[in-house]
Amino acid sequence: MTTALRKENRRVGILAVDPTSPFTGGAILGDRVRMQAHYSDSDVFIRSMATRGRLGGLSAATADLVLLLDAAGYDTIFVETVGVGQDEIDIARLADITAVVLVPGLGDDVQAIKAGIMEIADVYVVNKADHPQAGKLEHDLQSLLSLAPRTDGWTTPIVRCIATEGAGVQDALAAIRSFHDSGIARRRLVQNWNVRLREMYRERLAERLPADQVERAAEAVSARRSDPYTIVNDWITNGPIRRH
Repeated sequence: MTTALRKENRRVGILAVDPTSPFTGGAILGDRVRMQAHYSDSDVFIRSMATRGRLGGLSAATADLVLLLDAAGYDTIFVETVGVGQDEIDIARLADITAVVLVPGLGDDVQAIKAGIMEIADVYVVNKADHPQAGKLEHDLQSLLSLAPRTDGWTTPIVRCIATEGAGVQDALAAIRSFHDSGIARRRLVQNWNVRLREMYRERLAERLPADQVERAAEAVSARRSDPYTIVNDWITNGPIRRH
């Protein structure tokens, strides 16, 4: 997709999130190896990011880097999550458009049944479409979509691709642009910022809590001298300054 966009002279930012090992604390971060055709292009910015234990498929700084790349003038920003699962759907609260990429023959037909993935996909991309089971995967997706139509009126398209040959990439971009032009993406953007602003406010408030004050409050709750609701209400009303 980056190759196709660069032919249109569009600047592309790529944030690729990899899981952090819970044992060593390290991450492979090998995305540049897979994108050797673009890593030296001055109009393509590739940044690998480790989750550092954060759940949801993204890292803590992903949203801020998206804003930074947008401010830097990148026309299209791709965010690749760590994988597919019911809970790894933070991307839907960040991205204007969410494309779910599935591969036949690897159990992705089962993954597609998961409620979270069904609800966040704006576009389905079936990669390795030359695989014998690609037709079955597409049929399963169509059956699932017929059982759970979207409330916003959008019919999620299913696009077949063969990434190694570039086949179907233009179709995938066309499906993404169709969603962008539908007006739903604009409403999604407002909803996402609603959530993001609340998260930022909550994070800033949490930063103002003195660690020793939180520790004393935790001890008071654990000893049942107070309850968490009273403590939090006191913090909201008076600030975290009272002893418990």
